[in-house]
Amino acid sequence: MNRIWLKSYPPGVPAEIDPKRLSSLGELLDHACTAYRELPAYEQFRTTIRYGELDELTRAFAAWLQSVGLGKGDRIAIMLPNCLQYPVVLFGALRAGLVVVNTNPLYTARELAHQLEDSGALAIVVLENFAHVVQEVAPHSRLKHVLVTAVGDLLPAPKSWIVNYVVRHRRKQVPPWHIPQAMSLRAALRAGRDLRWRPEPLSGDDLAFLQYTGGTTGVAKGAMLSHGNLCANLLQALAWIDGQFTGEPGTLITAIPLYHVFALTANCLLFAYLGWKNVLIINARDFPSLVAEMKRHPFEFFSGVNTLFNALLHTPGFAEVDFSHLKITLGGGMAVQAAVAQRWKEVTGKTLSQAWGLTETSPAVSINPINDDFNGSVGLPIPSTEVTVKDDAGKDLPVGESGEVCVRGPQVMRGYWNRPDETAKVLLPDGWLRTGDIGYIDQKGFVYLQDRKKDMILVSGFNVYPNEVEEIVATHPGVLEAAAIAQPDEHSGEVVALFVVLKDASVTAEDIIGYCRKSLAAYKVPRHVYFRKELPKSNVGKILRKALRDEITR
Repeated sequence: MNRIWLKSYPPGVPAEIDPKRLSSLGELLDHACTAYRELPAYEQFRTTIRYGELDELTRAFAAWLQSVGLGKGDRIAIMLPNCLQYPVVLFGALRAGLVVVNTNPLYTARELAHQLEDSGALAIVVLENFAHVVQEVAPHSRLKHVLVTAVGDLLPAPKSWIVNYVVRHRRKQVPPWHIPQAMSLRAALRAGRDLRWRPEPLSGDDLAFLQYTGGTTGVAKGAMLSHGNLCANLLQALAWIDGQFTGEPGTLITAIPLYHVFALTANCLLFAYLGWKNVLIINARDFPSLVAEMKRHPFEFFSGVNTLFNALLHTPGFAEVDFSHLKITLGGGMAVQAAVAQRWKEVTGKTLSQAWGLTETSPAVSINPINDDFNGSVGLPIPSTEVTVKDDAGKDLPVGESGEVCVRGPQVMRGYWNRPDETAKVLLPDGWLRTGDIGYIDQKGFVYLQDRKKDMILVSGFNVYPNEVEEIVATHPGVLEAAAIAQPDEHSGEVVALFVVLKDASVTAEDIIGYCRKSLAAYKVPRHVYFRKELPKSNVGKILRKALRDEITR
C-alpha cells in the first residue's frame, strides 16, 4: 500500500519521526526532572510530588535496588494501582536498568504465579491491600525481595496516618498478610537516600518492559518492549499532538490504570516528557469521586475507554464539570460507540477522538485528527508506521476490502518472552505484525476495525461483527451497555446472543430484538437476550466477551 494516509495528515504532522531524538526512558526522566524541576509532576489526595522530588525519590529507589544486587536486565514486578508510589517505583527501576513487569493488582494467586514464574521476577512492589495474594505465591516463586507499601505512605504526616487508618480499619480493605522477608517501600527509599546511585547506560535495544497480554491467542504472554519501542511510540504520539498545546505544561487526569499499556505510554511517559501535572485516580470505578476530582482540576487531556465515558455521562454532576480547558479526549482500548461519542460532544462541547493500538505495538498504531468530528474509524497510521490488510493467505488486499489488519513500525515489540512459537504466529519475517483485528482501510487512509478475529460470529456462513450489533443496541434509550457474542446453534452453527445492562427496567428482550430488526439484517439480529446488573470488565474497563462466552457454554 502506498501510504495513502499521508495525504490526510493534519498540517504540520511529519511522515516520519527521528528515533535518535530520545534513546531511553532513563533519558526521558533526566530531561523531565531537569527541564521541569519546580513544576508539579503527580498529585493525589491533594498532595503534590514535583519533578525535582521525583528525581530524588527515583534515584533513591534505583540506588537501593543496586545495593541489594539487582541490576540491568533483572525483572521487577509492580503490583500497584494509580498511586504516587507507581511512578517512583517505575522510573526508579528503569533508572537502575531493570525490566518492569506490570502486574494487575486484582490478579488471583494463579494469575500472579504464572506472571512471576514466566518473567523470572526477582522483586515485587505491592500495595498492602493485595499483599495476601503475594503471600500465597512468594514461597513458590523466584522472588528475593518483596516491598510492601500502603496507600498513604508518600503523603505528608498526619495525612498519611489518617489515610492508612481509614483504608485499614474503617474501610477494612487490607486483608491479613504475613510475608517474613517483606520490607516496606518507605524503608527502602530511606535507605536509598544514603546510597549512591550508579547511572546505568541504556540504549534503545535494551529491554524495558515485559508487558503481559493475552495476545491474539492463548495464555498471557510477555510482550518484549524495548526502550526504543516505547521512546519511538512516545515520539510518534508527540508528533501527532505537537501544536495542540502551547504555553506552560498543563494538567491531565489519569483514571485508567498506569500499569496498562494505554495509560503507560499516553498518560505516564508522554506527559512526563512534556512536564505536565498528572492527577492520579486510584479507583476509577468510584465515579462520584472521579467527577469531584474533575471539578477540582482544570484539565486539558483525558483518556479512557468507551465504558468509562459512558459511565461518566450517567454520573450526577458530570455535566457541571468545567470543560473549557479540555483540548483532547482520547478513547482507546475498545471501540468507542458513536452514541457515546455524540453524547460526549453534547455534554462537554468537545470531540471524543478515537485511537487504536495493541500491547504488542507499545501501544499506538493509529489516531484520528484531534479536532475532527467522530467518524467511527480508529484514525490514520501515525508517523513512521505502516498498516496493511491481508487475507488468510497473507496476500495484501486492496483499499476497502476487509481482512486482518497488519502493522509495521519502530514501536512493534521484539516478540513474546520465551515463546518463539507464539512469536512466529504473529511476527512475519518481513516485520509485519498480525494484529488479530479484522478491518479495512478507506480511500483517504483511515483505518476501520470491524472486530477481533476471534470474536467474529458466523451465522449460516455470514460474518457478524459484535461491534456493529453493540453500536445499534447502544442507541436504545433504555440500554446502558451491551455485549454481543456467539451462541452455538444447531441450525445456524452460531447465532447472536446479547448481554444487556438496562437503564430502564421496563425494557424487555422483545423490545430490544424489535429495535435491532429496524437497523440490522435478519441474520445479525440477536436471537437471545440476557439481562445483567453489570458486565465483566478488564482492569482498563474493556468488556470481556470471553467471560460471557464461557458463561453460555458452561
